[in-house]
Amino acid sequence: MTYVSAGRAPGPSRRSALAGLVGGAAVLAGCTPSGAKPANAPTPGGTRSPQSGADDPAPGAMTLFTDPAYNFSCLWALGGAGFSAGEVGEVLTAVNVVNKAGLSAQTYVSTFRELGDRLMGPPPGSRPGDQTTRFRALRAAQYYAQALFFVLGSDDPGGEEDLYKAGRGAWDAFCDRCDPAPVKANVPYGTTPLPVWFFRPDPSDTRRPTVILTNGSDGQNVDMWTYGVAAALDRGWNALVYDGPGQGQLLFVDRVVFTPTWERVVGPLVDWLSERPDVDTSRIGLTGLSMAGDLAPRAAAFEDRIAALVAMPGCVEPWLGFPAEVREILTPSREETNRIWNEEVVPGLSPADAATMKKRFEPFSVAAMLAARRGRMFTDFYTPARRVQALTITDIVPRIKAPTLVLDYEDEQFYPGQAQRMFDGLTAPKDYVKLTAAEGAQLHCSPMAPQVHCEVVFDWLQGTLG
Repeated sequence: MTYVSAGRAPGPSRRSALAGLVGGAAVLAGCTPSGAKPANAPTPGGTRSPQSGADDPAPGAMTLFTDPAYNFSCLWALGGAGFSAGEVGEVLTAVNVVNKAGLSAQTYVSTFRELGDRLMGPPPGSRPGDQTTRFRALRAAQYYAQALFFVLGSDDPGGEEDLYKAGRGAWDAFCDRCDPAPVKANVPYGTTPLPVWFFRPDPSDTRRPTVILTNGSDGQNVDMWTYGVAAALDRGWNALVYDGPGQGQLLFVDRVVFTPTWERVVGPLVDWLSERPDVDTSRIGLTGLSMAGDLAPRAAAFEDRIAALVAMPGCVEPWLGFPAEVREILTPSREETNRIWNEEVVPGLSPADAATMKKRFEPFSVAAMLAARRGRMFTDFYTPARRVQALTITDIVPRIKAPTLVLDYEDEQFYPGQAQRMFDGLTAPKDYVKLTAAEGAQLHCSPMAPQVHCEVVFDWLQGTLG
């Protein structure tokens, strides 16, 4: 890994780019449901991705599917095995089933949903104890999440909410069997409370450092276990998992979309933590995974009670995760923007490309989400696109006062160059770490190396907060 430190004394020191429009504005080339670009597709910055073969950023055992969208998504399930959030044999067997049937959204969704359903039942020929039931539920949550990501492109897009609830049920079944079980609560936020899960190493009132774990635009809570909870507990820390606007329950059930003012989300969480006797309020850290590498820094810029911040990766303009051809659809005029979208773009979209656009925009538009669940394309491009634009924090980064770790990844597909931009813009004590292919930690959020990822993050947090 590459490590850069600035403004401090030496010490211890995870999806969205569309491939672009070709042949005019009507056809999306290589547009993938996870947002991962195909090999040799242009990135938003105009460079080319590595060629397949020896220079492929995901060679050999990392190639589960020929389609990079499904491949990237499934790497998360395989990598999660290191934290019991997946089982290598189960994942590879599912991959073989999908490939044999023919890769499609339908075969992927049905295979992983059936795997989740099976794990939520008793194992054959045994009477499982709580630990077996617990970790089968955690794996089930992973596999439901895999299915959920592609459901809008399947034969049953209207089953999205039920599929989310199946994953949520598996997550809660896992949590209920933890020892101690996390404290569940609803933290006030506008008219829709934020569901939280507060994990502790033990139920005593010992004051401990606490990390608030922030998910990205399409992750589920099982990802927070893999990218923070387990590592925090191992180090004697508390960990808070939550669903914010545009995420989990708030999106799929309550229909609340992303907000750019993430400090209004994190502030109530810190209020809630501050009332607990087992939280050291002087040592509250905040992490942001994937697109939350934009959300968490925004919150930290306005929430002075955050003592340390980690952006994974650093992201300052999520809108640049879309290629220029997509961004050019957005004009200052709502009417003209939507005319271009509905008359020039939508008629030429392939089913796979249409599914991608539905997935990428649903966290920013309830109308887009509901249309997608009916098997239709949303007609208002302008509103969700402007909401993505509003997430830009270029001018806000210098306001951050908390010591900050900015992560970057070799072969970062979605926000290339943005981690460096964030690091350069920070005026607070700061560190920069780039995880590399030599460690097997390449690609957005190091999907095959979450243990390496957590070692870097929590060594830094411990070195910073003591």
